[in-house]
This record gives sequence, structure tokens and C-alpha cells, in this order.
Amino acid sequence: MGRGAEYVAEVAASGVLGGGGRYTALCAERLRERLGSPLVLLTPSCAAALELSVLLAELGPGDEAIVPSFTHPATGAAVARAGAIPVFADIASDTLGLDPAAVSAAVTDRTRAIMPTHYAGVACDMGGLSALAERHGLAVTEDAAHGMFADLDGRPLGSLSDAGCFSFDHMKNLTCGEGGALAVNREDWVARAEVLADRGTNRRAFERGEVHAYSWVDLGAAAVPGELVAAYLWGQLEVADEIVSARRAVWSMYHQRLASPEAAGTLRRPAVPEGRHPDGHIYYVLLPDRRERDRAIARLAEADVKAAFHFVPLHSSAAGLRYGRAAGALEVTDDVAARLLRLPIWPGLSEADVERVVSALSSLN
Repeated sequence: MGRGAEYVAEVAASGVLGGGGRYTALCAERLRERLGSPLVLLTPSCAAALELSVLLAELGPGDEAIVPSFTHPATGAAVARAGAIPVFADIASDTLGLDPAAVSAAVTDRTRAIMPTHYAGVACDMGGLSALAERHGLAVTEDAAHGMFADLDGRPLGSLSDAGCFSFDHMKNLTCGEGGALAVNREDWVARAEVLADRGTNRRAFERGEVHAYSWVDLGAAAVPGELVAAYLWGQLEVADEIVSARRAVWSMYHQRLASPEAAGTLRRPAVPEGRHPDGHIYYVLLPDRRERDRAIARLAEADVKAAFHFVPLHSSAAGLRYGRAAGALEVTDDVAARLLRLPIWPGLSEADVERVVSALSSLN
């Protein structure tokens, strides 16, 4: 969907492939307008955006950042790469996002940041987390990889904290194969964010005529994607409303048709508290236990339906045990990880396709 391939061909023909070109500027400005952020930077991935946010928060050896265990490894890795310790806290049973009570119990005198993930584009309790952060003087970065077009009370996810990180990989609602973005929501972080993203140089300020020489001034990373990537992403952003609307329609079909199985107690549908508006990125169900979840995967496969579980909790992973620590028992995390099943969802999924998935699930009764 969209004119991405046309724009990629245009850039390829021009021979100007480096980052920072016209399509990069168009994408960044469109995202900045949507989010209302002082600055949005395109990045090669959400992981790169997370790493930049850690640098902006000035995390270093001996510091701690509280992250969910039920999230992508990139969140914990961004903290560990800075020499800091990812502290894994439990999630809420409704949103599957960080539980403020668990975060409060995890805060120590070494805590410097909180990094919540909005699972499936359903906003976690940002009010509770923001209050905690203000009380303890902590930075907050949202991992909004699942929620580019989701919101909380009308405010876009990723704009509710100091920084927001987004993904445009091949599995996301909007894609350029591999890509991401960093929304910088603090004015006092803007200038340094530009430097960090551009190999620690003041190149952008030099190009604007603000300094007389282009030089190395800080730490940084090669966090600028090429113009081919930006060109394809622009094609997606032009039709973003249609893409998100189509995904939400499929999400709603699942939600309506699975109401009866939920009422019968055979599964639980996603909980979406008032004021949350997901963007149709993921539709999941929670089965009664791991055995029933694995049985459902097998039964769906027999019906030629590919469904999958999701994150292995970071606190029990090899790298999580090596680089981080768990704060408490994380009972909700372990329970959800054992029972969650993601169902197929994409804009072209038909009503008949949804019925086939629902029928296969219903046959487990």
C-alpha cells in the first residue's frame, strides 16, 4: 500500500542515497506534527532510538533503569549497553504494561529512569508512572514500538514522557523493512539529541550555519537511516490513516467474534481500559494455561493458521540474568508469557479469514 516503491526508484535514480535528504525531512516533520514533539529523528531501528534515549538520560555504570520484563530484548539491551543495570518489574494484568506499584517497589537510590512499553499499542498507566518519576527525579522513555498511531485520552503514545521510541520494521503497521524514530519531548534534550544521532558531531548545526566548523563534540552513534529507507517510509506515512483504519477493522472483528468464547471462560480478550485507543498492531488472547496455549497453536496450524506466542520474559533469559536483575517475583509476567497467543492480523485479512481463525479457536472447547 502506498507509493513507496516509486519514491525509492526516484531516490535510486538520483544517486543521492545518504541520510538527511528530502524524504528523511518529510518523514521527520510528519511524525513531529503528529506527536507534537519539539524534535523527531529517524533512526535505523527502534533499538537505535532506545539507545539514544539512554544516552540522553545520561545512564552509565552503576545506574539502574526500570523496564518491563515482558518486552523486546532491545529495551533491556539499550540500558545494559550503557553499562547500567536493567531492573525488571512486573506488568499490570489488564494493559500488560508496567505496573506502577511494581515500579515503586523497584526504585532504589541508583534508579535513574523508567522505560515502559505500551504492549499491543494499549497505553500503560502513564499517569501513575509519571507521578513516580516526578517524585524520584527520574527520566521516562516510552517504548512505543507497538503504538505509532495509538493514543491515551487523545494524546499519541510516545509523546507522554521525555522521549518516545518507535519501530518501522517489517512486522509493524507502517514499515520500511527496518527503521525507527526517536521523539524528543524535552526542549533541553533537543540539541544534544541531534549530536548523538549524528556520530557525536555538530554537523546539523554546521549545515544551519550556527557554528563555523563541523567537528566531534560528544558521544554518539551512526543513527541516521539512508534516504532509500526514508523514501519507502514516506510512501507509508502518506496512507497511514488507511493502513491503521484497516488494521483496526480486523482487530474489531476479532474482538466481536471472540466475546462468546470469553464469556464461556475459554479465553480472555485484550483488556482496553477507558481512554486507551490501540492502533490494531496486535490482537492477542490469553488461554487458561500454557498447555491450552500450545494446544491452540497446534490446532490453528492444522487449519493453516499461523499463530504464535510472544516475548520470553527478559528476567529469565540468559542475557537478562547476566546483565539485569528482577525486582520481585514477576508473577503476572510469567503467567501472561505462558498463556498469550497472538492471532494473525494485517490490513488484507478478510472477514472469512477471521471466521476461520475464530472457528479453529472455538473447536478447542
